[in-house]
Amino acid sequence: QERLVESGGGLVRSGESLRLSCAVSGRTFSNYALGWFRQLPGKGREFVARITWSGGSTYYADSVKGRFTISMDNAKNAVYLQMNSLKPEDTAVYYCNLRSKEVLATSPNLGLWGQGTQVTVSS
Repeated sequence: QERLVESGGGLVRSGESLRLSCAVSGRTFSNYALGWFRQLPGKGREFVARITWSGGSTYYADSVKGRFTISMDNAKNAVYLQMNSLKPEDTAVYYCNLRSKEVLATSPNLGLWGQGTQVTVSS
């Protein structure tokens, strides 16, 4: 059975960086994509970034473009989210997501989810 486990969250100051990791267990997923979503306090889950399993295609939300970078390590079945120049408004629980690359990348209701990792950015 497939499973996603996130790690790397924590408390940082505005302007600092964090790197989130998501380990994917189970079968290989050549037709799938991995993504990161986040849930801000009191709000719904929102799309952050996505990468195809091959690593050949990436897509970002406008709010993180230029600051966050998503990457894949196929040998380790892992996806990463490098977050630079963090802002207080980036404070959220970040979730890893696995879904077919044929479905809508930004929908908060599709695919398999990890348990989430908290990121808190102080001003």
